[in-house]
Amino acid sequence: MGVSAAFFDLDKTVIAKSSALAFGRPFYRDGLISRRDVVKSAYAQLMFRLGGGSDEQAMARTRDYLAALCKGWKVEQVQQIVAETLEELINPYVYAEAASLIAEHQAAGRDVVLVSASGDEMVRPIGALLGITDIIATRMSIVDGKYSGDVDFYAAGPSKAAGVRALAADRGYDLADCYAYSDSSSDLPLLEVVGHPSVVNPDRALRRTAVENGWPILDFRHPIPLGRRLRDRPAVPVAAALGVGVGVAIGLALYGRHRRTKALA
Repeated sequence: MGVSAAFFDLDKTVIAKSSALAFGRPFYRDGLISRRDVVKSAYAQLMFRLGGGSDEQAMARTRDYLAALCKGWKVEQVQQIVAETLEELINPYVYAEAASLIAEHQAAGRDVVLVSASGDEMVRPIGALLGITDIIATRMSIVDGKYSGDVDFYAAGPSKAAGVRALAADRGYDLADCYAYSDSSSDLPLLEVVGHPSVVNPDRALRRTAVENGWPILDFRHPIPLGRRLRDRPAVPVAAALGVGVGVAIGLALYGRHRRTKALA
């Protein structure tokens, strides 16, 4: 356990896509989502992102939609889909700059924590891929091995900051000595709770806030698979330059209509 921590948002900060949306194609293939869900999810995610994802009512609607969409899914089936497709759908899209920055924090003795609005069943395996075991993610209520339609913890907006505070209290972190990274203005509560916030590929609103507060602005542009990262390290600098975000599961169906059409085994 480190004496401080670095908290990383996941989507568009560590990986160059939405983690939930990435699994849409296999979810669609296995019958967890329908074509109707594709249209509804695409529209809901678009409205969420255009609004910055920071409005409390919008977050509540997103949470409720997520719960209704997942109701009745078998947890074991979701975990199996994620495990089988992680290498293809996530590994190639991890930013090399993020991987290097994570390694730097770990080398400095800090704990690294992924903080994501996507479900724990998705985020935890992605963390394992990156050598990260500490996760703050959305947790769905489970009854008899299936999602019940309720959300135990929705890791978005102020709830991310609450999760960070709770972990800091449990671990004894001084949040003034901790770091946080995100691309989205919806994560302002997360960024403001630590002493060392940085923004990554920020949306317009977050960039404006970062400039006003003098926060570092990082530009991550090089998604590279793990094998190449290990061979090429440290070819890509942590911050290519100094100077959209909440990957919620409502967007997961959109990937089923994505340009990739190769069937999964």
